[in-house]
Amino acid sequence: MKINIITIVLVFITSTLTAGGPWPQPKGKGYFKLSEWWTVFDQHYTDSGMIDPNLTTGIYNTTFYGEYGITDRFTAVVNAPLFSRTYMNNLRSSTTNEIIIAGESLNGVGDIDLGVKYGLTKPGSNIPISVTLGVGIPTGNPSGGSQGNLQTGDGEFNQSIQIDGGKSFKLFNKNAYLSSYAGFNNRTNDFSEEFRYGLELGIGLFNQKLWVATKLNGIKSFKNGATAETVNSTSLFANNSEFTSVALDFNYYITRRVGVSISYATAINGAIIAAAPAYSVGVFYDMK
Repeated sequence: MKINIITIVLVFITSTLTAGGPWPQPKGKGYFKLSEWWTVFDQHYTDSGMIDPNLTTGIYNTTFYGEYGITDRFTAVVNAPLFSRTYMNNLRSSTTNEIIIAGESLNGVGDIDLGVKYGLTKPGSNIPISVTLGVGIPTGNPSGGSQGNLQTGDGEFNQSIQIDGGKSFKLFNKNAYLSSYAGFNNRTNDFSEEFRYGLELGIGLFNQKLWVATKLNGIKSFKNGATAETVNSTSLFANNSEFTSVALDFNYYITRRVGVSISYATAINGAIIAAAPAYSVGVFYDMK
């Protein structure tokens, strides 16, 4: 069986953690970020967790992410891949070097995620807890290219619920925080449901101008959907994929509200997932 490949992007859940975690935005305040995320890989984890080679494949996403406080406890969330580019190199003969299948690329928008975060605890609580309800809108292209195997979306509506909890504290005399989440993602069109989880530890340095965070994220598939047998492809979404990833995130405030971010993430195990690191750079505006 040939395996459909998925990149290690967590389109909705990890991006909600980037700015807020369990902390809703105050009324009238917000966090907005424009970033470029990409990965290039020539091998992938199979459905049995082994690593196999594949055609060199690249995926690039230009994404707008935003949180805005409707009230002190309700926050609107949007994650919109404004431009998504995916490509595969030529498939060449190992003996003659002739092109067997020509490489292709696909440009378009990705699937947009919308959500609302509600603070279950009052603002200023010692241990804040929040719940986020989200919906994924299939605005991307699920079957591009001459063989229909290039995608900027999965073609299905999905609904998610996520619980976040956290704690602010002092670490080495610096402001720090610890947050975690657990969530359920319901996918339609014969895609498997998913359990998603994560843990994040961050610390503020240089008078809180630089925030450094380490992250652990994972997806566990319920494997209750159809398993499609398709040719190797680049896909932002795949059926029955699983992984555990670790990430390092840097956010530097150039001014009190404007800053830049850099992040690195890689899967430490997985199934039906790219076996390569992913990178992200961005600029953000933090009204808090």
